[in-house]
Amino acid sequence: MPQSPKSAQRKPAASPVTRGSGARRPGGPRVRPDRPKDPTVLAVRRESNPIRRALLILGPGLVTGASDDDPSGVGTYAQAGASYGYATLWTTLFMLPMMTAVQYISAKVGLVSGRGLAGVLREHYPRWVLYPALMALVIANTLNAGADIGAIAAAINLLVPVPAVVFVIPVGLGIVAIQVLGSYQIISGIFKWLALVLLAYVATALFTHPDMGAVLAGSLIPTIRLDPQYIGILVALLGTTISPYLFFWQASQEVDEQIHMGRRRLWQRKGASRTELRYGLLDTTAGMVFSEVVAYFIILTTGATLFAAGKHDIASATDAAQALRPLAGDLSAALLAIGLIGAGVLAVPILTGAAAYGVAETFGWSAGLDSRPSRAPQFYAVIVAATAIGIGINFVGLNPITALVYSAVINGLLAAPLVVVMMLISNNRKVMGERTNGRMLNVVGWATAVVMGVAAIALIVTSFVG
Repeated sequence: MPQSPKSAQRKPAASPVTRGSGARRPGGPRVRPDRPKDPTVLAVRRESNPIRRALLILGPGLVTGASDDDPSGVGTYAQAGASYGYATLWTTLFMLPMMTAVQYISAKVGLVSGRGLAGVLREHYPRWVLYPALMALVIANTLNAGADIGAIAAAINLLVPVPAVVFVIPVGLGIVAIQVLGSYQIISGIFKWLALVLLAYVATALFTHPDMGAVLAGSLIPTIRLDPQYIGILVALLGTTISPYLFFWQASQEVDEQIHMGRRRLWQRKGASRTELRYGLLDTTAGMVFSEVVAYFIILTTGATLFAAGKHDIASATDAAQALRPLAGDLSAALLAIGLIGAGVLAVPILTGAAAYGVAETFGWSAGLDSRPSRAPQFYAVIVAATAIGIGINFVGLNPITALVYSAVINGLLAAPLVVVMMLISNNRKVMGERTNGRMLNVVGWATAVVMGVAAIALIVTSFVG
């Protein structure tokens, strides 16, 4: 419930912190006992049905994981399956702990600091760290959003015999309308339902009749080939899975969730209980598992059909859907197209929204999908501008695949240093108090930074080699 002006302006009196709040260390985030309670925690405690309890916990982590399978990601997974069959299935298991660690750290930063990632950087770190990251984020997200809008239009064209270009502007305007006119509760609900559409990619595997022995081998035995094309696809898989825009989005969404429950002041959002962090970990883990399950079945489906039929030249997700039609039937191709539409409609507002959060937090503007446009005009202006530019990309002759390549390169180069910065933030007691990373999270997080750094170097080398 929104506070009255009088109560909102009153400074909270110093008081002891609740047991287990993690705020005993001076200088760290302090959990105030009089802040609005987390309704999810209360609802889970009252619910006896384990399935309903699990569904109550799902939130930003699930949406973030599902948005990772955007049309550009789907295209990359399809290309991996078409080019190398089941040989890259193991990468989905290999990347799962890394992406889970990074996204949980993002969630922790938002939950404990009460700010988004850009807001934390602005408050505690020099501008030379913040501004390059922000510029790269905005450029990469805008290019990616434009390519994804084109992919949605192309997927609709697979179902409706009308030129894809006709759908570009309506799709873009519809997505903006949802963000600008919808309430946070409506938008959050739409995102969660769109996540379920991605299960269409799992359903397509039922039509492929894969060789289970080969599938198990590809899943459990890592395949390493020292040729530029194979290294390039491994780097692309890593880059499309652990993407910087997801870091910014998840941290900001955790803040939005707190604002929605009535924690409108920064002092109300600072700090997090062990229960809130545990639910955040469960939510994030569920989202990342969901993301990698979808990726796994896309590689499996295209490996069982396109690779087996010798169709290795797949440039996009829509190419994969079209190529599947004669091999796995019209229904399979239609399911891929439906999944692609859902993935795009989910991913585009997250791409533009992550850019808007980053810009708004950098300059201290009001931000959040829970805010009305009149209260956060600059935030929504960035969303509209990024979407408009994305729409325009489809009419200026810039190849969507080229746009995705550019955004992938930017994301690949940005990911490693940004993971390093996130590790420094999540171990900074001025930001996190006693909620700094544990040993295991630090091991996996720093290992991810090293892997992403090696991937960035490999990306540069393979770009020159061919």
